[in-house]
Amino acid sequence: MPETRIDAVIVGAGFAGMYMLHRLRGLGIPAVVLEQGEDVGGTWYWNRYPGARCDVESMQYSFSFLPELQQEWSWSERFASQPEILRYAAHVAERLDLRRDIRFHTRVTRAAYDEANALWTVETDGGDRYVAQYCVMATGCLSTARLPEIAGLESFQGATYHTGHWPHEGVDFSGKRVGVIGTGSSAIQAIPVIARQAAQLTVFQRTPNFSIPSRNAPMDDDYESWWKSDYAAHRAKARMMRTGILYGLNDKSALEVTPEEREAEYEARWARGGTAFMGAFSDLITNREANDTAAEFVRRKIRGMVKDPKVAEILAPKGYPIGTKRICVDTEYFETFNRPNVALVDVREAPIEAIIPRGVRTRSGEHEFDALVFATGFDAMTGALTSIDIRGRDDLGLAEAWAEGPRTYLGLMAAGFPNLFMITGPGSPSVLSNMIVSIEQHVDWLSDCLAHMRARGLTTIEATPEAQEAWVAHGSEVAERTLYPQAASWYMGANVPGKPRVFMPYIGGVGTYREKCAEIAAKGYEGFRLSAGAMPAAAAE
Repeated sequence: MPETRIDAVIVGAGFAGMYMLHRLRGLGIPAVVLEQGEDVGGTWYWNRYPGARCDVESMQYSFSFLPELQQEWSWSERFASQPEILRYAAHVAERLDLRRDIRFHTRVTRAAYDEANALWTVETDGGDRYVAQYCVMATGCLSTARLPEIAGLESFQGATYHTGHWPHEGVDFSGKRVGVIGTGSSAIQAIPVIARQAAQLTVFQRTPNFSIPSRNAPMDDDYESWWKSDYAAHRAKARMMRTGILYGLNDKSALEVTPEEREAEYEARWARGGTAFMGAFSDLITNREANDTAAEFVRRKIRGMVKDPKVAEILAPKGYPIGTKRICVDTEYFETFNRPNVALVDVREAPIEAIIPRGVRTRSGEHEFDALVFATGFDAMTGALTSIDIRGRDDLGLAEAWAEGPRTYLGLMAAGFPNLFMITGPGSPSVLSNMIVSIEQHVDWLSDCLAHMRARGLTTIEATPEAQEAWVAHGSEVAERTLYPQAASWYMGANVPGKPRVFMPYIGGVGTYREKCAEIAAKGYEGFRLSAGAMPAAAAE
């Protein structure tokens, strides 16, 4: 089995993996990136479904570490589409000459820690082995697509697609009868596009989702100029905000203003579009009565957009607070159900019993299709990590250690797994934030940590069990102060049968989290055990 010795192995060539490679190069730490795709881009490489688009404004969904890059790149739309984001990722890789240290078509299957030598051995599906001092998991939070557990899944005779693994050549649904199972973020983006092509589109919905119109448009030149005129200052403000996104946050409670003032604020946010709607008032994620005012506003909007009152009521989310499942951003999603070629099946009333050769059988009857689209999401936050056989001290498996839910310190490391780092792992703000802001913060913190260690002749860092347990307890306590645990969301692992119901991201906010990480570093990496041991892999050759 071919073996390569190197200081650091990075798993994944999305934005996290690319930036990590760049920073390690700057520190003089030899590194290699292992990527199962054929190019860079991570989630934007795989998620090529129709209508795929970022829900963070383009001017903020980009790297900030290179001022020239910020100035030279221009986005064409307010919310960038998947092809444009993928072009941006390719541009970054080209500009920084990253591809020479990336091994494409390489899937990591196992990573095992050799305690005697303080080294990680990383194995791939091609039979290669990499021996390294550091192992960085830049595998992404939404990168392990999952199919629903429906009987007869393999029996369907038509074409099947998952939004998370879309054919790179695209799909033409013209003249076809198409069924879409799922109404999460990817479905809400894809359904309007598919509906314009298909002869007939049937949507199977179990849980309706709150969605805000994006109001996407070509990039406004003045808006772009405002950002570029003082990018550094704007970025600095964004990094200290709860979501890592710079937008107006109202510090008033939804309950302390008059009904007229509240309605006006929601109308203004609705007209502007995007997830900034949830910043309308300060207590929308902590006070159910306040949250109800926002939820009912959106339900009224849905009832106004959908002509059939029965269909509108099925599409209107109820039973959980707005924002506690991922709030979606759309382009004419609800209006699509006014089209004569679009039908909605309420799976709560007519559960799917089986996939059959001709289509889908529900309790109320059979539906025939030429193609099925599964918009059934991901094994979020943990799936990409637990799908690899990761073994720490005493052959402890990460999946075993996380059997009752993920346990990390800061979302960066897990006790029992020295020198194994997670970028935007569970226990960090990650999916509740502008991912690129969180990625940069994690990579910068880790890079500074490694520089600190090398300057002092330290070779190993590990989270202590006590610090990990305290952080997990803190994360749970903060989450319980909010409304998030009231929803059966993928934040809680509720979309995966048998997965522990644990709120996985850190809800304390990007700014608060950043300050905590900085404080821990300033105290000599409090909560981590740093030690000198075996020589780095490259130096030991």
